[in-house]
Amino acid sequence: MKNKFSIYKLHFTTPLHLGDARDDYSVSMKTIYSDTMYAALTSCLAKIGKSIPDDGDLGFTISSLFPFYQKDSKEVYFFPKGYKKSNASDSTAEESITAKDIKKIQWIDIGYFDKRINSNDNIYTDRESIQGEYLTREEIDKDFIQSGISPRVTVSRTGKEDAKPFYMDRLYFKGDSGLYFLVLGDTKLLDIAIDVLQYEGIGTDRNVGNGFFTFSRNEIELETPENSDYVMSLSLFIPESKKQLNEMLSDGKAGYDFIRRGGWITTPPFNTLRKSAIYAFMHGSVFSLKNTDKILIKGRIADLTPELLYGGQKLDHSIRRNGKALFIPIKM
Repeated sequence: MKNKFSIYKLHFTTPLHLGDARDDYSVSMKTIYSDTMYAALTSCLAKIGKSIPDDGDLGFTISSLFPFYQKDSKEVYFFPKGYKKSNASDSTAEESITAKDIKKIQWIDIGYFDKRINSNDNIYTDRESIQGEYLTREEIDKDFIQSGISPRVTVSRTGKEDAKPFYMDRLYFKGDSGLYFLVLGDTKLLDIAIDVLQYEGIGTDRNVGNGFFTFSRNEIELETPENSDYVMSLSLFIPESKKQLNEMLSDGKAGYDFIRRGGWITTPPFNTLRKSAIYAFMHGSVFSLKNTDKILIKGRIADLTPELLYGGQKLDHSIRRNGKALFIPIKM
């Protein structure tokens, strides 16, 4: 079954730093999670006075942001390889392709992804297609996302302490390459928000010029299987209930990882406090879902607003973490 998706491509005009859970400036992640992007878009709407629904739902669901390679007019879109229980049929066709080689692969191009979701065949059969952390038959520069370490200095706000040096890892994208995401739903608010966000920037240290971008809109087409018993998430996923989660994990073939999601409150005077945390399943996680041939949206937007802060004060707005995920059918 052919399915068309709207996608938004981010072309970064300045370096990008994406902090990890440890707030380690010397290491930058290479993707933007769906909940981070959704929160940034929501914040932009609030800044320009747009009304935000009480439940935090803007009417659309997005994937996490994945890399794409672009040189001139040639585009190569990459997807997460996904989590999969290993079995005997996973042995490689070439003895020279080792489990260590496969482990290094993080991203597979749209052609391999199509094969991955529509059959249970092993896709790791051609050594020449392994280009660093990417699996593709296309000609790409495997270093189209480069990492650069820059020295920085933290200056004391009071002037009573010595300046402290530290190092920041920033990402640079070659040519017109960048990150993209898929979207389902009404994109009216998304179009307004991303037009603001490109000038606000995304990621860490935007006040010194990180994370600015231009964007373009396009479409991609995926061939998805009919009547599959499994689905793969392309977003971070927070289950709606324990019952739903138990059903989705009821099959031994489910494969997944999860991540702790938190962060800092950005509303003064509470911006030295952390938000409440919650765990979410990673994009690429595979779950059981009997007899589906549809693109699905599952999950919930979690309310993580603290009940009380300094001196019994309360926030005048909600703090939400979007765990609504875009799922596609997959053969296992």
